[in-house]
Amino acid sequence: MHLDVVDLKSFYASPLGNVAQQMILRGIRSRWENLSGLAVLGLGYATPYLDALREGTERTLAFMPARQGVIAWPPGQLSCASLVEATDLPLRDQVVDRVLMVHALETSDDPAALMSEVWRVLAPGGHIMIIVPNRRGPWARLDTTPFGHGQPFSKRQLTGLMRQALFTPTHWGEALFMPPIQRRFFLRTAMAWERLGSNLPLPFAGVYVIEATKQVYRPALVGKAARVRGILQPMLVPTGGATAGKAASAD
Repeated sequence: MHLDVVDLKSFYASPLGNVAQQMILRGIRSRWENLSGLAVLGLGYATPYLDALREGTERTLAFMPARQGVIAWPPGQLSCASLVEATDLPLRDQVVDRVLMVHALETSDDPAALMSEVWRVLAPGGHIMIIVPNRRGPWARLDTTPFGHGQPFSKRQLTGLMRQALFTPTHWGEALFMPPIQRRFFLRTAMAWERLGSNLPLPFAGVYVIEATKQVYRPALVGKAARVRGILQPMLVPTGGATAGKAASAD
């Protein structure tokens, strides 16, 4: 099921949501410390994390699923957010360098099709970061947070899904070891929980933080590109991490 964008925004504005954001962002930044000059796409509800990652990027876009709803982002600036069908993104092939998926995979009706579509728009050598609830963790068992909605995953399920979509995992991380309880004690000790969970093989992390890279030997999806043509064509030139690309205007 898809959460409403209003509920997601309210969660991240709460003390528990703010702490969850900090703990997950810590895991993301451990892998993506510098995105300077890269084209970045946030898919799902990634804006709380994109706020901290977008500085210096060549371009940062936020795509939100149609059934979730969309909000303008960044606040007070020209909007870089768009309402989309997640399995038919309005982008040409191989145009983004990094994709951050948050509150996307677990609520998708067709996770395999979603991953295939992300593979299509990701540039050769590009990386994807997936934040997804851990099926064994307490955050997936309580519907008081967004991580308790949709379908949580096990590590084995995620490995199979990425292999099917031709992604190679490069890093497996975890976050949210603290209980999903909005009490002052747990909020204040969140970092201690994270350090304990990171140093010990504890099974109760709330989410997986997975980085994977695109395998490049898949045949081009000509039919998918044809459907995008003539509808909406934000044409980005992937930087590949070397030089900053320039955006071409739509037809």
